[in-house]
Amino acid sequence: MPFANFKVPEKTLTPKQKEEIVTRTTELYVEIYGERARNNTMVLVEEVADGGWGISGNVLTLAILGEATSTGTTGTTGTSGA
Repeated sequence: MPFANFKVPEKTLTPKQKEEIVTRTTELYVEIYGERARNNTMVLVEEVADGGWGISGNVLTLAILGEATSTGTTGTTGTSGA
């Protein structure tokens, strides 16, 4: 069974964006494995509490991410692990 697990900062994605992650990830697996993968693909979008994750030994918060996104980054915020 294809499985993808996305961990994203809490409250950074709308329900519509989460739906898009699920839909597009499923379509990617179908593209790779064929139509047989559609009914068995599991996509999990987990929200991590503010301050519950970090990069390079630094804890990240929504305040820090807000500063980073206000300097020109566009699109959805998050990390993925598949």
